[in-house]
Amino acid sequence: MKRELITRRAALLGTLGASGLVLSGCDQLGQNRTFARMLEAAEKLSLGGQRLVLNSSAPLAREYAKSDISRVFKANGTTRPDTDVYKRLQMAGFADWRLQIDGLVNKPLSLSLDELRAMPSRTQITRHDCVEGWSAIGEWTGVPLGYLLMQAQPKPTAKYLLFRCADNLGGTRDETGLYYETIDLVDAYHPQTIMAYAMNGQTLPVDHGAPLRLRVERQLGYKMAKYVMRIEAVDDFSKIALGKGGFWEDRGYEWYAGI
Repeated sequence: MKRELITRRAALLGTLGASGLVLSGCDQLGQNRTFARMLEAAEKLSLGGQRLVLNSSAPLAREYAKSDISRVFKANGTTRPDTDVYKRLQMAGFADWRLQIDGLVNKPLSLSLDELRAMPSRTQITRHDCVEGWSAIGEWTGVPLGYLLMQAQPKPTAKYLLFRCADNLGGTRDETGLYYETIDLVDAYHPQTIMAYAMNGQTLPVDHGAPLRLRVERQLGYKMAKYVMRIEAVDDFSKIALGKGGFWEDRGYEWYAGI
């Protein structure tokens, strides 16, 4: 299936192809100040434009029919976390797993998988666009993140949600290496932003983030954190890990990956 769009990142990489910079070369990205400034400018323009549209009509990402679901849906990022905590939870069928929602909230929550499944749910068939250049269509079922926030009641000072995950991709001396991601509350309350526990009508597979993953359908795939253990409401992320708002953002990716 052909991509229906060209991402801002792809366009920028195309214009700078002669420089030999590629997305996977995060060290090179960090060392090229002109490239970094161009990415930052593009990100701000996209964020501003999408926020203007979202605040006026909250448009949905395109949804598809069951007949459009991809026969092969490549798993992005980690496919099998090797941390002791995750292995223990997986062996028990995630019976002891709980989602923690805390931070700047009035009512911290601790929810089991069964409790999440008993909550109001949303099913959507959407396209996943990976920054590596591939796309796939899948069906996702989960709890709207906005509903969870209604229960937790974020404080007025909360600006972002921090997703802490079970997969360890290896860090630097300044961080643990555990995957993390952040989004702002505008995206968190979008009706298609869900915490998914099922894929294509089946329990969410391990390689796609079991037992729970984020789906934030108006952004690129690396924003959709897998193996979520905790959601923390924060007012700032500049002092978390390397301060850019996500594991890959700390390595040169854009914080706002809107499509």
